[in-house]
Amino acid sequence: MNVREAGRKGGQAVKARYGSEFYEKIGRKGGQATKVSHGTEFYESIGKLGGKKGGESTRERYGPKFYETIGQLGGQKVKKLIEEGKKAAKTTE
Repeated sequence: MNVREAGRKGGQAVKARYGSEFYEKIGRKGGQATKVSHGTEFYESIGKLGGKKGGESTRERYGPKFYETIGQLGGQKVKKLIEEGKKAAKTTE
């Protein structure tokens, strides 16, 4: 078992014991604590930084062809799901 699998297993055990609301509660607490210690401007700055830097980094790493490829793959997946939905609808009629 690798670290990722162990983390997932642990997360599922906590969810089973405390429920999904537990994660919402601790997430909210953490967000509020960060807001108190860093201020609302912190979220604005990391939001702008993350969106801009992430996109630029991906473009530099993979190039524009990457976006074309993933767009086509996404379109193919949607087309397949629509076809499966139509088949399922015909069999239930």
